[in-house]
Amino acid sequence: MTLTPLALTGSPAAMGAAHGRRYRDAIQHFGAERTRMLGSAYWVGRELDREAVLDMAAQCLPAHERLDPALTDELRAMADAAGLDIAELLVVSGFTDLVDTVYNTPANRSATPAPPAADQCTAMLVPGECCADGNALFAQTWDMHESAAEHVVMIDGRPDDAPAFTAFTSMGCPGMIGMNAHGITVGINNLVAVDGQPGVTWNFVVRAILRQSNIEDALACITDTPLAGAHNYLLLDANGRGFNVEAMPSRHAITPLEDRPVVHTNHCLTDATQAVERQRLPGSQASSEKRLTRAKTLLDDTSSHDIDTLAAITRDPEAICVQATPKVRKATCGAVIADPAKRTLWALRGLPSEQQYEPFRLAD
Repeated sequence: MTLTPLALTGSPAAMGAAHGRRYRDAIQHFGAERTRMLGSAYWVGRELDREAVLDMAAQCLPAHERLDPALTDELRAMADAAGLDIAELLVVSGFTDLVDTVYNTPANRSATPAPPAADQCTAMLVPGECCADGNALFAQTWDMHESAAEHVVMIDGRPDDAPAFTAFTSMGCPGMIGMNAHGITVGINNLVAVDGQPGVTWNFVVRAILRQSNIEDALACITDTPLAGAHNYLLLDANGRGFNVEAMPSRHAITPLEDRPVVHTNHCLTDATQAVERQRLPGSQASSEKRLTRAKTLLDDTSSHDIDTLAAITRDPEAICVQATPKVRKATCGAVIADPAKRTLWALRGLPSEQQYEPFRLAD
C-alpha cells in the first residue's frame, strides 16, 4: 500500500483547514464513533452521554492553548473544515489519553481494567555504538484494530512558523510518529493510567515536539506539560542523544539512551509510574511483556544494526508483527524506522511482513 504524503504548508490554520477538508468524511465518522466509545463502560468504567464526554474534552482545551497557541489554531481550523466542534476533534485525535481523563473522575467508582484494545506498539531506540554506520536509529510498530490501516496518512509538513517535518499519523490526528528537519524524532507507546486529568493530549505533544530545534526543548514538551493521559514517548536527535519517557499525568520516568538499545511496549517499567498505572488484563500484560522480551532478544542477536535489521524485527511473526485473528481483530497497521542523522524516515502502512518501507527525506 503506497503512502502518498499529504502536503500541508503555510500557517497553522491553513494546514489544519487543508487536513480537515481532505479527510472531512472520515474525521466526522471518527468523531461520532470515538465520542460514543469514550462514553462506554467498556472503556472508562461507566456510561456517559455525549454531552458529558464532550464537556470533559472541552476542559482540556485551555491546556492546549497554553502549550502552543499556534498548534491550537491548527486544531480549530481542522475541526471547522471537518464540520466538528474542536472538543470532538480532541476526542478524534486524543482518544486514548481522554480515556484516562474520563476514567479518573470522582463519579467513577469502578476498578474496570483497561480493555485489551488499549494495547498498541513495540518501539526501540538503538544507540550509534550498536549500529553499522554509527548513527543511532529509532523503530516502532503501530498496532490497532486492523481496519485502522486504511486510515494511515503520511504528512509532509512545511509550516511557515516551525521546522519542516514528516509524520506518520491517521486521519484527523495532527501527528503520531515523526521527524523534523533538525532530526528531532519522536515515537510513542500507549500506556493506561488512573491519574488522568484535563490536560494536553498526546498527538498535540508529538506535534509540539516536532516544532523544536533541540532535544532538550523536545523533552520539556513532555516533562513540563500537564498531560491528559498516559503515553510512553521515545525521543532521538541527529547526534544520537535519546530518551525514553514513561509520562503519566502526575509523574514521569526518564531513561536516557546510553550504550545499549532501549525497548518499550505497553506496560510501565518503573515503580513510580506503576503506582498510577490502571489495572491491565492478564492477557494484555502477557502480550506487552512478550513483545518487550522478544524485541530485546532480537536486538541482542545482532551486534551491528541498520535499517534492514530493524525492518526485520518489525516483521517478526513470533510477537512483534501482530496478525488479526477471527476473535481478536487487532493487528500491526503500520511501522516506522528513522535515522535522524540522515534526516530520513521510512514508513509503511499495513503489516510489515507484507509491505515495503518507503523513504521520506527532510533537508537539514
